[in-house]
Amino acid sequence: MSRLLYRLGRAAALRPWRFIVVWVVLVASMAGLAGVAGGSLHDNYTLEGTGSQQATDLLEGRFPALSGADARVVVHADSGTVDRAALSAAAAELGELPHVSAVDPPQPSPDGATALMTVRYSVPVTDLAPGETLDLLRSATGNLDAAGYQVEFGGQVPENVTAPGGTAEAIGIGAALVILLLAFGSVVAAGLPLVVALAGLGAGVSGITLLAAFTDVATTAPTLAIMVGLGVGIDYALFILTRHREGMAAGLGVPESAGRANATAGLSVIFAGCTVLLALCGLVLSRIPVFMTMGFTTGLVVATTMLSAVTLLPAVLGLAGRRVLRRRDRASGAKIVVESPRVRRWAEHVGRRPLPWLLAGTLLMLTLAAPALGMRTWPSDASSEPTSNTARQAYDLVAEGYGDGANGPLVVAVDLEKADQSALPGLGERLAGTGGVAAVAPPRLSPDRDAAVIMVTPEYGPQDERATDLVDRIRADVLPPGAEITGLTAAYVDLSRVLSDRLWPVIGAVVATSFIMLMIVFRSLLAPLKAAVMNLLSIGAAYGVLTAVFQWGWGAGLLGLPHSVPVSSFIVLLLFAVLFGVSMDYEVFLLSRVREEWLLSGDAHGSVSSGLAATGRVISSAALIMVAVFLGFAADPGLVIKQMGVGLAVAVALDATIVRLVLVPATMSLLGRANWWLPGPLARVLPHIDVHGGSRPAEKAGREPEPSRV
Repeated sequence: MSRLLYRLGRAAALRPWRFIVVWVVLVASMAGLAGVAGGSLHDNYTLEGTGSQQATDLLEGRFPALSGADARVVVHADSGTVDRAALSAAAAELGELPHVSAVDPPQPSPDGATALMTVRYSVPVTDLAPGETLDLLRSATGNLDAAGYQVEFGGQVPENVTAPGGTAEAIGIGAALVILLLAFGSVVAAGLPLVVALAGLGAGVSGITLLAAFTDVATTAPTLAIMVGLGVGIDYALFILTRHREGMAAGLGVPESAGRANATAGLSVIFAGCTVLLALCGLVLSRIPVFMTMGFTTGLVVATTMLSAVTLLPAVLGLAGRRVLRRRDRASGAKIVVESPRVRRWAEHVGRRPLPWLLAGTLLMLTLAAPALGMRTWPSDASSEPTSNTARQAYDLVAEGYGDGANGPLVVAVDLEKADQSALPGLGERLAGTGGVAAVAPPRLSPDRDAAVIMVTPEYGPQDERATDLVDRIRADVLPPGAEITGLTAAYVDLSRVLSDRLWPVIGAVVATSFIMLMIVFRSLLAPLKAAVMNLLSIGAAYGVLTAVFQWGWGAGLLGLPHSVPVSSFIVLLLFAVLFGVSMDYEVFLLSRVREEWLLSGDAHGSVSSGLAATGRVISSAALIMVAVFLGFAADPGLVIKQMGVGLAVAVALDATIVRLVLVPATMSLLGRANWWLPGPLARVLPHIDVHGGSRPAEKAGREPEPSRV
């Protein structure tokens, strides 16, 4: 493979415009196809085999009016009561809106200062344009607003409206440009990784839109894909560019240097990218459609950015020539410092006393991870939104006027083909007598009288831990055969449990596949095992910091949150898959350079300090870029993306400092030659893959590398 990458990189540098034109056509064609044939985003939270899904399926089949999306119109009077005539007029206008199947009669609060109207749609929320639909709701309630009432909107439709994107991406790109400029001292060198990453990102995001035409793609999937793709795309280009600059510093011509950089660092990029893809494929084991599409879409963007790094980057390097170097380094014979003497001295210092440093670093990581032992996961709802959000204001008005539980009513669906209709009054009485239930509405029969619905209002809000216990007690002690619970709170209970049950299979699959891949690449058992353990430490520390920041509320205000919130149920599984793959990037780049030094010198201890010194600056720059990109997404209004950004930034920062500068040199110094031990039977079976192409770019210009055959 390295021979192919060498030829590809050299050819691209020699004939740059051919490759650049191909990429321009590719990106433009993908964007055009996406605009013409692309689909819209749809969240699919189907939870096969759960009680809430069974109840939802029953409602869809027997209660068409209750099977679609809903929106809540909350009207509040600062003084006095809300006028019923004005409410009736607004309800009539709401009933005329597109796709509205019914508007429930206005429900006044006990003091009459607040009124609640539920608008029911005949289609699911994924078939509506949330922003446009919310505008129609505002227009239909204009008479209430003109009368001086406070009108806020909650429910599925308003809660699916997201703020316009672009801020997080702009923050990440701007920070990356500054870091690259400081690292390279050349505007051209700083801009190239960004251009290459954005080209791959453009093709990948257009591919997501095309994919949405054939399957459900989660509404947050493009944002997650952009976040990860932007970070790894810049890093992949940065690693190849750095190796190219090393080659030019050694006196190689531009095409030869680009070819060798592609054959060495480019091969590392391929394996690092494949590791990320394998980790993302682990989300398939979740068997939850929304997670599966997040994995597919993020993997698609990672693949396109990886492709742009090994095809487009050599072309623009050929076009840029020696301008990728600082002005003072372009003169013939100018010496360019590649390695970091400080990192070398630090690595040698740790290597002399590895055990104390290993214990100290491990203790720090475990301390950071400790809060995760008390982590509570729960899907986010409107109460986690900023107070300026209309859905949050509607939530607060409902809680104040009707009680916390009115924001998460339980929907008891009864299949009357399996249960007797005469049992409904008794069921209602048992529900009302259950501790934690505030109110029970009379049963409502389906048009064919073959099903019934009973609305139950709990005493607790959806995020209250007691709500889970209430759902469990009703299911275990109250419901007869043929009855089940759905609604926001019950669905959240089931979703949290499904995610918890599927976590360990995903972890096992991701760790096992990554271990096997690294074992093949580095022909070692202990090196990939160490890498897996280090990654798990980073992920555990990220979980702990997330718990402290969001659940304990240590940084909630700084992130624009009104109060502490549970860690989103989506985060534990999603963060693990993404982070394990992203963290492996640095492990591949670092270990490949250490192994290269080991094969050249045979010095197990010296190769560690040499490898760290050679990669110190580039990995630090890459980590800073990733941290900046991920922290930029902490400004995203969506809680899942916000928590993903913080978790990824924390883990990458720890991985680039504590893990790379302390734990890795300490463990590798302790293991010595055992780092590269591989049992004989495995050595005969595993293919030979030289992740650095068998040659160092810093060799003399006239000497060709000996690429591997794989």
